[in-house]
Amino acid sequence: MTGQQVSDDAVMTRIGQAMMLLHGGDREEARNRFGVIWDQLGPEGDPLHRCTLAHYMADAQDDPDTELAWDLRALTAAGALDEERLGRHDSAVALRALYPSLHLNLAADYVKLARLDAARIHLDRARAAAVCLDDDGYGNGVRAAIERLELRLRDRPA
Repeated sequence: MTGQQVSDDAVMTRIGQAMMLLHGGDREEARNRFGVIWDQLGPEGDPLHRCTLAHYMADAQDDPDTELAWDLRALTAAGALDEERLGRHDSAVALRALYPSLHLNLAADYVKLARLDAARIHLDRARAAAVCLDDDGYGNGVRAAIERLELRLRDRPA
C-alpha cells in the first residue's frame, strides 16, 4: 500500500467518524469535524474527498442556504474527478451512483428555498442519472426519494 492510499484511507475514516456523529444526532460536533477536515484538504484537495465531505457536510446544516452551498460544492468536486483518480480507487461506478443523490439533494435544497424551477431541473437530472443505480437498497432508496420529491413538486405551481 502506498503512502497516498494510507492517507486516503485515513481521510475517509475521519469523514466516516464525523458521519457517525451526524447520524447519532450530534450535528454540531459533526459540522466541527467536517470543517476541520475541509480546511485540511484545502481548495486543491482530492476531489473525491471534497465531494464526499461536502455531500455529508450539507446534511449537517440547519440553514437551507448553507446546505445548498455545501451541496453545490459536492457537485463541483464530483465534476473535478479525473479518470486517473477514479481508476486508482476503482470509484467510477461509485461516483456515477453518487450523482443521482447529489442532484436529489440539490432539488430538495431548492424546494426548501422555494426555488421550484431550479428544484425541477435537478430532480430531472437526478432521475436521468438514476438509470445507473443498482437494484439494491441504496438504488431503490434514491429512486423512492426521487419519486417522493416529484410528488411534492407535482402539486406546486411552477
